Amino acid sequence: MSGGNRREGTKRPVNLSLDADLLQAGKDLGLNLSAVAEEALAYAVSARLAEGWAEENQAAIATYNQRVEAAGVFSDGLRSF
Repeated sequence: MSGGNRREGTKRPVNLSLDADLLQAGKDLGLNLSAVAEEALAYAVSARLAEGWAEENQAAIATYNQRVEAAGVFSDGLRSF
């Protein structure tokens, strides 16, 4: 959903309520308001999905972190930094 991975879908008109001064500033700056809104929504969706993934996998992440703390990682003896 983010960056170059987002595919173009069917566009739908929507009604939004925005701060009037902010809206005017965006127009004055020549911003494509639809593109800005779509980009912000894509970011918010991606962030929420990431939060959900982290929450769903919290137990596995904790277990992995405990194992790494106790035993290290496979490359501990190979790294030169």
